[in-house]
Amino acid sequence: MKIYRYANGNCNASGAQIRDLREKAGWSQEQLAARTQLAGLNLNQKAISRIETGERVVPDYELLYFSEIFQVSVEALLKEDVSSKR
Repeated sequence: MKIYRYANGNCNASGAQIRDLREKAGWSQEQLAARTQLAGLNLNQKAISRIETGERVVPDYELLYFSEIFQVSVEALLKEDVSSKR
């Protein structure tokens, strides 16, 4: 499968929002990984780190899990952060 990257080099559009929401909740990457596992999505801390840095693709079904965990819409996870534009 070919991985397409945005102009900024990221493989996903949701990593920055996931990081921001995690930090606002006061959770570590390990704590977020544990929450995803409790919800039924098997991600570890390394996967969370790669998502947040844009190195990992986030499939649509994973966005549904993050949406539920953070209690936000999927659209909110995909919202472009103007401050992260390069």
